[in-house]
Amino acid sequence: MLTIEFSAGDVARIRFALSCLWEAMSAFHVVQGPDGHTALLPWIRRNGPAMRAMLGEGSLLAGLIPSGPRYTPDFLTPPSFTLNPDIREELTRVLATPHEQVRAEIELLTVPRTPAVQAMYDDPDAGLRRFAREMTLLWDTFLAPEWPRMKAVLDAEVFHRARRFTEEGAEGLLNGLHEWIGWRDETLSVAREWCLSADIAAGSGVLLVPAVFVWPAVRTVASGVNPQIAYPPRGVATLWEAPHEAPDALAAVLGRTRAQLLVELDAPASTTELAKRVGVSAAGVSQHLKVLRDAGLVTPHRAGHKVLNLRTAAADTLLAAVPG
Repeated sequence: MLTIEFSAGDVARIRFALSCLWEAMSAFHVVQGPDGHTALLPWIRRNGPAMRAMLGEGSLLAGLIPSGPRYTPDFLTPPSFTLNPDIREELTRVLATPHEQVRAEIELLTVPRTPAVQAMYDDPDAGLRRFAREMTLLWDTFLAPEWPRMKAVLDAEVFHRARRFTEEGAEGLLNGLHEWIGWRDETLSVAREWCLSADIAAGSGVLLVPAVFVWPAVRTVASGVNPQIAYPPRGVATLWEAPHEAPDALAAVLGRTRAQLLVELDAPASTTELAKRVGVSAAGVSQHLKVLRDAGLVTPHRAGHKVLNLRTAAADTLLAAVPG
């Protein structure tokens, strides 16, 4: 169990960030041991064999990121402070890790030290460069093609949680993140059996990092001045699902295209993406979305240069009430 004490000022220091490194490290981790990651299985089946062949037993990643609920070095995921991360910028910070931190955290590994990890211990500079090469290869090959859709889910998650923070405060935000995370009496607790860090006194705040490939667990970095909690966002299970047909009863009321748009918005999407999925022109989808917005069933959200369409709570309630 990790606990983080909060002062009044710490509540104002709750921040959200996204991280390519958290995604890449977690993706490698689930490929090593896919059991229990049912929502990610379509992606694992498609990419796991090639990833294991490319970055198998002899890789540095395999030695630093063991399968199962085990410690991974904190220097692999330095804090990100942006909602628009870039893997190469994050790796630049990893490359600047002090040698003594690299060695100290390698000593905390609970699995036998592989030759690649021992070489990193002996020569941290060379080891960090090798880690950056392997992680860049992993990202460019397996995750960069998925990133736009993942980013849409992550942007929607941050938007949803920020709105909840505004409406319900820290208690409403933090108690709703994950079943392992709890907030009580100005203390944030994370149920983790393998966390090696001591509890954190008030004064640090917390960095919340939604990450698709963390699902279904929670991972933490408790060292340093910016404690991080990586947790799975809403909508992970929809990312690689086969599309569902809109219920006939809903289509009879809204029309087939509008009903299908609501079904497709189980995960947030741009107008262009929706047009491809439902086989209607972008202009036609825009007209349908306007009707749905006017009815309070869809809301727009700007994420960088894109505008994403999100289903509202009223739309979720409507879909849950329709049989079929």
